[in-house]
Amino acid sequence: MGAEARVAELKLELPPAPKPVATYVTAIRHGDLLYVSGHGPLRSDGTLITGKLGAGMDVTAGQAAARQTGLAILATVHAHLGTLDKVERLINSLGMVNSTPEFGEHPKVINGYSDLMKDVFGDAGVGTRSAVGMVALPAGIAVEIEAIFQVKH
Repeated sequence: MGAEARVAELKLELPPAPKPVATYVTAIRHGDLLYVSGHGPLRSDGTLITGKLGAGMDVTAGQAAARQTGLAILATVHAHLGTLDKVERLINSLGMVNSTPEFGEHPKVINGYSDLMKDVFGDAGVGTRSAVGMVALPAGIAVEIEAIFQVKH
């Protein structure tokens, strides 16, 4: 089953592909790699999930924000490739968590994103990954994630 069929089967709602908010592009293809800029937890209504892990936001809420960020990334990949079925595999992801200095469960938060990628792409959706804490993220978003995908020619 392809990624597009999995998205339909899982009844996932992709938000509109985000537009750049500064001097960058949301994704760029180089050879068989698609580099996706940092995305935040953009909802379908255009709002963002904001908050700080360890200060009023728990791991479960952080995982939901990371999952929503993954949906925004999928929207961008779809917009750039025309279909998610052109994705061969997820190569690498960097997950940034807006958190207090004491918070230490960044990998658990980013699992919300990683689990979504596995659900959509199967084993090809499990790539290398880093999950780190940040003192602040743009607009107070809870999570920001960037990714690199290998794509079919």
